[in-house]
Amino acid sequence: MARKFLYVVAFVTALVIIAAFVFRIWGNELIRWRFVPTGTFEPQAALPGNSYDLAKMWLARPDIKDNPALWTPPGYKPKPGQGAAIFFIHPTSYLERDHWNAALDDKEANERAALYLRGQASAFNAAGDIWAPRYRQATFGAFMTGKAEAQRALDLAYGDVTQAFDVFLKAVGPDRPIILAGHSQGALHLTRLLRERVAGTPLMKRVVAAYVVGWPVSRTADLPALGLPECTAPDQRGCLLSWQSFAEPADPTLILDTFDASTGLDGKPRRGTRMVCTNPLTGTANATAPASANHGTLFPAQDMSGATAKPREVPARCAGRGFLLIGEAPQLGPYVLPGNNYHVYDYALFWADVRADAARRLAAK
Repeated sequence: MARKFLYVVAFVTALVIIAAFVFRIWGNELIRWRFVPTGTFEPQAALPGNSYDLAKMWLARPDIKDNPALWTPPGYKPKPGQGAAIFFIHPTSYLERDHWNAALDDKEANERAALYLRGQASAFNAAGDIWAPRYRQATFGAFMTGKAEAQRALDLAYGDVTQAFDVFLKAVGPDRPIILAGHSQGALHLTRLLRERVAGTPLMKRVVAAYVVGWPVSRTADLPALGLPECTAPDQRGCLLSWQSFAEPADPTLILDTFDASTGLDGKPRRGTRMVCTNPLTGTANATAPASANHGTLFPAQDMSGATAKPREVPARCAGRGFLLIGEAPQLGPYVLPGNNYHVYDYALFWADVRADAARRLAAK
């Protein structure tokens, strides 16, 4: 019996090694095969103009019961009703390939989005009230293909975001400071929002900071069109922060290939340009900081109920063309992407430092 057990262990170990080898070589192709929709894009009308007046259209809003953005790990407390108004655009939580856009009532996508708010938007809940809309987000596979349907899906999602943003601005009034934040798909929509709705308007004076996290921003081809400069000082207001996290050895090939094949917001190629890299441990650009500078990495639990923020666990340094390297891979969970890409954990790695950063910039004059 013992020998049979050892044979089974050896067989399973061999399968794991083979699977890891296959994924290392063909990982990106496998992801595309698994997630890119094969059907046609389904056009949908814009939502009725008053849709976001309804509380059910928001994952987080000051008057929502059991607001997931008010979650905190032990030792921290939210401070709603004061400070800034935060508009947070959640990342992709719809992973299916049967549609190009999620339905607003998709239960699994909404539950996953609420989990993201607990692990990401919660970093801002000491700076003020958080508003996070539901929207007909593009599916994950839309980011793995150059099909025209992908851009149409993103345009549909962005239309919802702009409607929510208009209601947010009306609700918070004309004078309250604003923090804009997002991650991944949410950060992509945030760049468009900055370009089309904020840059060159009086609203710029109210923006404390824009956290464009988990999405590449070219310093030369994109940043000038967004209206906000790159944050270069820890107490600077009215600036933009962005980072993309990789453990070492890092292989950002997938991002670089897509980035270099794209066109910037200035209409020129992004190829070879450097990306904005803010070190969240210092709040400055292109910086290096040891693990001792980290105020708290969020180590998640399955439902976040047992999550803790542990200080001095993860270092960070900007390197290469603008990627944030975090040294050896920390054990945060199973969702590390090919190339040692810690994209899913961009906020969790520096949760307490993002919290401190927002408070510091809000307090600055």
